[in-house]
Amino acid sequence: MEEGNHSVTEFILSGLTDRPELLVPLFVLFLLIYLITLFWNGGMILLITIDPRLHTPMYFLLQNLSFCDICFSSLIAPKMLQSFISEKKSISYTGCYTQLYFGIFFQDIQCLLLAVMAYDRYVAISNPLLYSVTMSRLHCNQLMVGVYGVALADSMIIICFFLQLSFCSSNVIKHFVCESPALLALSCSDTSIYEIVLFASVCYTTVISVVTILLSYVCIISTILQIHSAEGWHKTFSTCTCHLTMVAMFYGTQLFMYLRPTSSYSMDTDKIASVFYSLVIPLLNPLIYSLRNREVKDALRKAIYKLVTSS
Repeated sequence: MEEGNHSVTEFILSGLTDRPELLVPLFVLFLLIYLITLFWNGGMILLITIDPRLHTPMYFLLQNLSFCDICFSSLIAPKMLQSFISEKKSISYTGCYTQLYFGIFFQDIQCLLLAVMAYDRYVAISNPLLYSVTMSRLHCNQLMVGVYGVALADSMIIICFFLQLSFCSSNVIKHFVCESPALLALSCSDTSIYEIVLFASVCYTTVISVVTILLSYVCIISTILQIHSAEGWHKTFSTCTCHLTMVAMFYGTQLFMYLRPTSSYSMDTDKIASVFYSLVIPLLNPLIYSLRNREVKDALRKAIYKLVTSS
């Protein structure tokens, strides 16, 4: 493969908007979103750590998802916030590709984690007597090693290909973040091979995850249909609603972002989609679980009560 043009030492990020009157309001809005994301996800990690009732496989996986959300938001938000208040909108060549690498890495982790969480719900509902054995801490740790290993390998393969891209006439990325569609749109190389690699990568992780999720929920629904009590049916299925909401948000955005040709690339729509998956979804994930899960709400009330009574 032809060696890429590494004479480019930095890129210019055009930012989210070029309207000066929106810069300060958007800075305040996204700063609040980022701080709330850190607070809720950090609080979720802490709550699961200190409450023994939450020391179960489901919350262990949720703890990992919250950690991933913090890392992903922290990868995107600081540079984005800087672009609102600073004249300097540049990012180094190395910094851009580092952001691209870890962006792919954390997206893959989120994708695969949702599949593991679906498998966890399947075991809990369809094989409750074997749940503690099947989803033992050792097995959970092995699953997480697999998730991180696949994400590491996938992001490494993509970044090795993308390092071969050439940038000739411009170094202005019409985006607020270094991500693959924006770099492909900027490159003067023949990007067909890179589009195929990116498409194959997304399909690989997505197919593994979606097939696992679909099979898990087919088995879950089959189990639920055997429950004759309406109350039992509702109680069983309600444990899956939080996860299904997260799946719908994540995969809806990912499919829109990546499983389409670059000929339909639109700067404005891609920016909106990027804001949603990099900042809004990490904000909503812990809120969905904390507001709709009785165990989390009970643990939160207990933690607040202890904090109040001890002060």
